[in-house]
Amino acid sequence: MASKAEKPDGIMETVKTVFWALLIAGVFRTLFFQPFWIPSGSMKDTLLIGDFLFVNKMAYGYSRYSCPFSACPFSGRILGSEPERGDVVVFRHPVNGNDFIKRLIGLPGDKIQMKDSVLHINGQAVKIEPAGVFTETYERQGSAGTFPRCSNNPGVGGVCEKTRATETLPNGVSHDILDITKQAQDDTGVYVVPEGHYFFMGDNRDNSTDSRFPQNAGGVGYVPFENIIGRADRIMFSSAGKSLFYFWTWRSDRFFKAVQ
Repeated sequence: MASKAEKPDGIMETVKTVFWALLIAGVFRTLFFQPFWIPSGSMKDTLLIGDFLFVNKMAYGYSRYSCPFSACPFSGRILGSEPERGDVVVFRHPVNGNDFIKRLIGLPGDKIQMKDSVLHINGQAVKIEPAGVFTETYERQGSAGTFPRCSNNPGVGGVCEKTRATETLPNGVSHDILDITKQAQDDTGVYVVPEGHYFFMGDNRDNSTDSRFPQNAGGVGYVPFENIIGRADRIMFSSAGKSLFYFWTWRSDRFFKAVQ
């Protein structure tokens, strides 16, 4: 009889354990760090497809997008601090609701323009220095199985090349950018960033749908401060395969690597 009496107690203990575990995980994800997989090549070579990182939600404070399903019960932003130019940021797309990760290029009031593939901020060209060639194998990448874009024409299994340069922003932040080919977004008009909004670009400049593209054309456009979720500080894990369980595709040199 004792064993039968103990069964419901055991089930209740399990339910309580699962409940508290989920609650703690939810609080951790809401207040501190959110996991994020890199699904595309728009931020190469800073971030590669298959990189796994935690987004620092404490960096800029909290908005309704800080909670899962955008369920935080307030509008605006609390405990907010301004993001800095050059930060790698995860934000909620203003229209389609997907999470994006890009580099913050333009602050409120800035004038942003691309001229002959060179970024101009408030009328001044940023410093660009050649940094060799970025290479990767021309093969399907990630769970989506897409091929990378290349400046050359390799066959499957060949070496895919992109020109690499180091770009230095006005506040001294330096990062690598990639160039594939000449295209329309290499020469643009002037974007004037509205107050309370930010302008984002991918480091893989010719393979990034970002603020250079308007929202009504499938782009990101200007992103409201409220839509910013957090800052990407460090890559925790990286896998070049379709699944993290393919241990032979793990990139051990990227484990715990700082995002710059």
